[in-house]
Amino acid sequence: MIDFQYKERYNIEDFRRIMALLRQPDGCPWDRVQTHESIRRNMLEEAYEAVSAINHGDMDNLREELGDLQMQILFHSRMEEEAGGFNFDDVCNEACQKLIRRHPHVFGTADAGTPEEVLQTWDAVKRQEKQQKSTGRAMADVADALPALWRAEKIQSKAAKDGFDWADAAGPREKLNEELTELDEAIAAGKGIEEELGDVLASVVNLARHLGVDPEKALGGACDRFVARYVRMEELTGDKPLSERSPDEREAYWQQAKREQQNR
Repeated sequence: MIDFQYKERYNIEDFRRIMALLRQPDGCPWDRVQTHESIRRNMLEEAYEAVSAINHGDMDNLREELGDLQMQILFHSRMEEEAGGFNFDDVCNEACQKLIRRHPHVFGTADAGTPEEVLQTWDAVKRQEKQQKSTGRAMADVADALPALWRAEKIQSKAAKDGFDWADAAGPREKLNEELTELDEAIAAGKGIEEELGDVLASVVNLARHLGVDPEKALGGACDRFVARYVRMEELTGDKPLSERSPDEREAYWQQAKREQQNR
């Protein structure tokens, strides 16, 4: 039996202690063998689950998911502490130092009276900290683990700050047509398809940026609509599965589900 004091309510220090107990030799067999690499995906999943709770306005679930996300931070910090690296206090210290440095309008003498000016100050300090002496270097530092649509948007936004951008949405819309033509040519030739399809997606992201649309949110919404329509199609088909229906029948069910969704 481990030496642990049960309470009605726990705090961050209790959280740290529980993680340490789980990692000790007589702790949890699963927790003891984990590495940064083995739980890498967990960090991503917990972050997405927290965002999902925000999307649905579910604050009870958000509280739980933020705890799960914090657990991942404590887990990685504890592993590093055991290895003689940083600990959770170091993580907190670095985050505090960063917030102070990047808010000179609050903790220093700089002026930033609008949210836009705050972002400009943040970006300027960040580039100085990371020694990003060029926009290209700042682009290269955008995390490659980001979802590709989000990464493309951030890279394009950095280029736009350098003036490398269209004046309005007409430019990227015309570029999308051009990229679609090149994709058709690649398909016909049977080579270069992945590259050209990537250019099409990048063009769609650029168009979304100019239209003020979050491409990740837009695609997520499309997925939600597709699932809802498909569920309705399955309801409409009755006892006979969709797979056993003719293409014309499936199309008719799809169009009915679409009309019902649009009329809500």
